Amino acid sequence: MSEFIQTSVSDGVCTIRLNRPDKYNSFVREMALALHSALSKASDNDAIRVICIIGNGKAFSAGQDLQEATDDNGLSLSKIVSEHYNPIIKLIRSIPKPIIAAVNGIAAGASANIALACDVVVAKKSASFMQAFTHIGLIPDSGGTYFLPRIVGHQKASSMIILGDKITAEDAERHGMVYKVFEDEEFDNEVYKLCNKLEHMPTYGIALAKEALNQTWSNSLSQQLDLELNLQAKAGESEDYHEGTRAFLEKRKPVFRGR
Repeated sequence: MSEFIQTSVSDGVCTIRLNRPDKYNSFVREMALALHSALSKASDNDAIRVICIIGNGKAFSAGQDLQEATDDNGLSLSKIVSEHYNPIIKLIRSIPKPIIAAVNGIAAGASANIALACDVVVAKKSASFMQAFTHIGLIPDSGGTYFLPRIVGHQKASSMIILGDKITAEDAERHGMVYKVFEDEEFDNEVYKLCNKLEHMPTYGIALAKEALNQTWSNSLSQQLDLELNLQAKAGESEDYHEGTRAFLEKRKPVFRGR
């Protein structure tokens, strides 16, 4: 594992830390590939039920390290997007476990869109988001033109993308980009509580809900209803469903195991 990515596992929660704090956690190839590897390993580990991505230091991530992108002997933009960011976004959406983006500081460029691809996004009050691409003559990648219009609407997304303004955490919450904003001094504890809450939830059912959400934008209503029917049948056969209904009838707290 790269020094640029730190992972720890506690009580079924895998915390993945972006770790280039002196560079505001900007991505280089080694870091991007290590993040993909850490996500993949967390997905394959049955003991892990929740994944949380956070940055070390003052930033969540400043996005792509431009020194790497502009090096005459370095990587092309096509290689960076196709081998670094696209695989990360696809993996985040395909992992059958809830993934939290804990945005502890600036999330700019590709990293803002990595956050938006996650299932639950929370942010420090002092954090911010920025579609910084147009400032250097690029377009949003990493799913930015996919997720942002679906979250905030076409006109707002168009303005955010074209103008490249910095969006405060509170404005991001107001526009639906963020689930909740926490005071800076409460952030770490609130993230811990959220991870702990999800770890005790029926994560198999959450995975099926995530699958349904992944398809909702391309399906017709009829197709989505059929998908819900099929996924609900799967959920109804799960151990978690039977445990949940028994606990409800017995007036006790359920013990879910994610299967």
